[in-house]
Amino acid sequence: MIHACILVCCEPGKYTDVAKKIKEVRDVKRAFSASGRWDVIADVETADLRSLAEVALEINGLPGIRTTETLVEAPV
Repeated sequence: MIHACILVCCEPGKYTDVAKKIKEVRDVKRAFSASGRWDVIADVETADLRSLAEVALEINGLPGIRTTETLVEAPV
């Protein structure tokens, strides 16, 4: 199981719509707004890195998104 956070920068005024759309993407456990450089954070769990890449690409392609950054939890 791969756990990751996808940080999302939105176009001005679009974070509410973007968060709603992100919640509909498979493997997204939750999505919420944030303050600062990132507007929305998506908490994601996938079976493997390939699935994570597919989810990240789907989120990045949603309307109203400027850019994303994916943080992958590494086992300690």
